[in-house]
Amino acid sequence: MKDAQVMRHPRGGLYFEDFEIGAVIEHRLTRTVTQMDNMLFSNMTLNPQPLHIDRHFCETETEWGKPLINSLFTLGLMIGISVNDTTVGTTIANLGMTDVRFPHPLFDGDTVHCTTEVLSKRESQSRPGAGIVELHHRAYNQHGKLVAECRRQAFMRMRPA
Repeated sequence: MKDAQVMRHPRGGLYFEDFEIGAVIEHRLTRTVTQMDNMLFSNMTLNPQPLHIDRHFCETETEWGKPLINSLFTLGLMIGISVNDTTVGTTIANLGMTDVRFPHPLFDGDTVHCTTEVLSKRESQSRPGAGIVELHHRAYNQHGKLVAECRRQAFMRMRPA
């Protein structure tokens, strides 16, 4: 991903050829999460878990004493933060996400920053002009605590001829 050689998509994404195995991208975008994010996401996904939406329950019945940010919101945010620097306009599809972990909780008012490591890549066997890139996304809070990580397999466009 040496910028002098990279021909980005007009929207900014990298093509398959421009992903370098072992490269780590520090994403520029950050995001402070709020309880409103948590409530909206939990309600949109019909998730009634009181760990996310009931402050009194959390204060009186959990070790955290406050609501946890919904882990699927955290997963989506982590991948979303990465898109601008990596795959916007060049992803054909996400093939899967594996090894998803949330080793430390995320709370209202925490600010998330993320990295992406390129683990592997290979040309598609079934589709000319495409390849599969495996990425390792990591999200951290403002104190540097790892709050989420996953491996993502992205089906990527190759650079146009």
